This record gives sequence, structure tokens and C-alpha cells, in this order.
Amino acid sequence: MDPVTLWCIGFTVTLLLFIVAIIYVRLNFGRCLSKADLSGKTAIVTGANTGIGYYTALDFATRNARVILACRNIQKAVEAQNRIIEETDNEEIIVKELDLSSMKSVRNFVREILDEEPELHILVNNAGVLGMPKIITEDGLESMFATNHFGPFLLTNLLLDLLKYSAPSRIVNVSSVVNTMGRIEFDNLRAEKYFNYHRIYFDSKLANIIFTRELARRLEGSDVLVNCLHPGTIQTELLRNLPAIFRLPITLIGKFFFKNCDEGAQTSIYCAVSEEVEGISGKYFVDCALADDAANKISQDPGIAKKLWEISEKYTGLVP
Repeated sequence: MDPVTLWCIGFTVTLLLFIVAIIYVRLNFGRCLSKADLSGKTAIVTGANTGIGYYTALDFATRNARVILACRNIQKAVEAQNRIIEETDNEEIIVKELDLSSMKSVRNFVREILDEEPELHILVNNAGVLGMPKIITEDGLESMFATNHFGPFLLTNLLLDLLKYSAPSRIVNVSSVVNTMGRIEFDNLRAEKYFNYHRIYFDSKLANIIFTRELARRLEGSDVLVNCLHPGTIQTELLRNLPAIFRLPITLIGKFFFKNCDEGAQTSIYCAVSEEVEGISGKYFVDCALADDAANKISQDPGIAKKLWEISEKYTGLVP
């Protein structure tokens, strides 16, 4: 057999093995295997009309939870509500308007929840944005950082008493592997000095982890757990705001190598329901497994955590 034929055969076999390996990893790693039933439990999932938020809410509905879809786009949320009800026969799927970039919207949402819901057992801070142009909100905040950090910070704190009352309860914050490229620039959290949407996204995902760790410290002694996670590299609608020059190649590559949204939701579900997470708080998870060492080391700095918490209180109006 000539060398060219041997090379072609070797290349083909290697490629096939590579493809099989990818499929095997996607199908067998990082799935939530818990059979936990959520009957009698209430869960809030932000950004639940699409992507991993939708599949997180769908899973909770399958487990018989009362699920509140907290979404900015009500029309899409109602469409998601109808699909979930049709698929699960669970009629306890509620739609509420929530724009995390607006602190007024967050407060209005919380007011409705406290008026209507006697208990809350799961809060999944899933919603996030990427690739947005510079927009300064009515609160004087940069909209991406507001949506990804300040809004969830305020939302969680305003719901803490209800979560404590309903304990055992869990808070799940969806971060990203790009937290490792983040840094916290306290003099630019509102894009006062410059604007770069990559930098803001990286920093906001690091802020999610810092917030998780500090909140866990403050909740010590309670029966409220809070953890954060990287969902994996996923094809989601987060890409919709990227320039076309980036969006098209990423979409094409993602068809073969990225997780789908159901796979991407698994670690959120795991942190929210799995028995294996009992007693674990303030940690970072990847593929349904503890991965604390993989998070940005900045997230372990108590001084940065304290300062970010205090600034977040000020910017959101939690503390005047």
C-alpha cells in the first residue's frame, strides 16, 4: 500500500475516533442524574424564555415544581410557558416580567413575588447578555454589567427573607469560564472610563462568582445554599448580539463542538436539585462536578468581595 493511501486511511480513522470521542463526551459527561421530585416547591428562573434558562425551567416543570419564568420579553415568555405546559402537563408555569438592567423592574418583580408567593425554594439567576453596545440605564449603570451582576445582586438580596423562610432552599448563579479572564475595575463598573463589551462580560462573570462566595459567607448557619457554575460552551441566543463577523463562524463551529441548550442546562439543574450538593455552598461547578480550583483566583479575595458587595449595595440602591 502506497504512503499516500496509508496517510489517508490514518487520517480518516483519526478523524472518526475524534468525532466518536466528542459524541461520547457530550452524551455521557456533565448530566444531572438526580431523580429529585419538586412537588410543592416553587422555583424562579430568570431568562427562562430561551436557551439554557428554558431547559432549566422545563426540567423543573417535569419534576412537578411551580415555575416562574422571569423574562424581559413577555411575548417570548408566554410562548415558552405554552410549550412547557404542553410538554409536561404542568399547569403551574407562571410568567412574570423582569428586566434585570432596571432596578425599578427588579423591585416591581420582587413586590409581585412577595405578594403572591408564600414560599420560594429555588432561584436560578440565569439571564445574561453579551455583545451589547454601550447603554447607560436610568439608574446610571452600564446595561450589560447591570443585567449580568447588579440586577441579580439586587434580586437575590430582596428575595433572601423568603428563601430563608422557605428553607431548605438554593440559589444558583450562572457564570462562565471567561471569569478567568475577568478583573474587577472598581472605577469602571459603570463604564465611566472606557467601554469594551468583551471586558465587561468577562468582569461581570467574575463578579457572579465573587458574589456567590460572599453571599455564602453571609448565609452561613442558614439552610440556604448558593453556588455558581460554568454551563459549558453552548450555542445560545447570547450570540445574537455579537457582530456578524464573529457570530457566523462561531455558529458553524458550534454545530459540531458546542453543547446544545439542554446539555448546557444540566449543571444549573444539578446545583438546584441534586442530593450531592447538600451542605455545599459558595462553590464553582463545571459539568455537574465541583471545580473550585478552575475559577479565577481573584474570586477568593475577601477584600475584593467586601468592596464589590458594598459598591453593589450603593449602585442598586439596596443601601442608600
